[in-house]
Amino acid sequence: MDVLAGLDACPRPERGTVVTIGAYDGVHLGHRALLARVRRMADDLGAAAAVVTFDRHPATVVRPESAPRLLTDLDQKLELLETTGMDYAHVIRFDEERSKESAEDFVRAVLVDCLAARAVVVGHDFHFGHRRRGNVPLLQQMGAELGFDVLGISLLADEAAGEPVSSTRIRRLLAAGDVVSASALLGRTHEVRGTVVQGDRRGRRLGYPTANVVVPAEILLPADGIYAGWYRRPDGSAHRTAISLGRRATFHPDAEASVLEAYLLDFDGDLYGERAGVRFVARLRDDARFDSVDALVSQIDADVANARAVLA
Repeated sequence: MDVLAGLDACPRPERGTVVTIGAYDGVHLGHRALLARVRRMADDLGAAAAVVTFDRHPATVVRPESAPRLLTDLDQKLELLETTGMDYAHVIRFDEERSKESAEDFVRAVLVDCLAARAVVVGHDFHFGHRRRGNVPLLQQMGAELGFDVLGISLLADEAAGEPVSSTRIRRLLAAGDVVSASALLGRTHEVRGTVVQGDRRGRRLGYPTANVVVPAEILLPADGIYAGWYRRPDGSAHRTAISLGRRATFHPDAEASVLEAYLLDFDGDLYGERAGVRFVARLRDDARFDSVDALVSQIDADVANARAVLA
């Protein structure tokens, strides 16, 4: 998959493209169903398959006070898009100027002039352009004028829940700590990425040295609690892990920010400074404050045993 950055990197392939547009946060099962449709249409037409996405969530520019936290950073998103069979991922910088661009100008500049679109595939409720004035009917009108077809499709439904698979719904599940259901809708174990930093080394003194992973503020973490999961190192190796996500109330009763700590089972080594991926497999219990260090250590013993059993 070729990753294109900005409108200076337009391929305008001679065979044209079938294009889809969106934030694609999480690249979940609903996204994958739509992208598979794009791939099939491109094959039928002898065209390239392209996804247009953005370097940040558009809401961070147009309504920053209510912008959602993200399921994936840009690198993750591109890695996941790579697995869907797209030929091009066109990453557009979404800034104040872009937010004021009319839907019509976006269609001409990006879909026609840059990607030579022969067909556009989007969700039936897709909106774009300044004040979200662009929609499927506008795309169909412009497609008739400019030579591309438009397909607006219904979102993939989760039959068990009776509602569509969506990034918003996955965020709700993670906020409730339901990483199992969230991962089912993602089609993979939910993973966050960050850098391991020096902590207070209290875990080492308790017999459970942890990697303190600092995740960017714009990334959504699950609800505070204790989880079983995996720690993925830069070399690709994965280690079974007991994860603590919380405010460490036993030692820091007034802490305001949650801390992500990963205790790697059966591992001894230096992790400081490395870029890590932490995957949440199952929630073991709520975060809690303990009356004594001994009580805390006893609970950690149980947590590690439970994590080992879940991950066996």
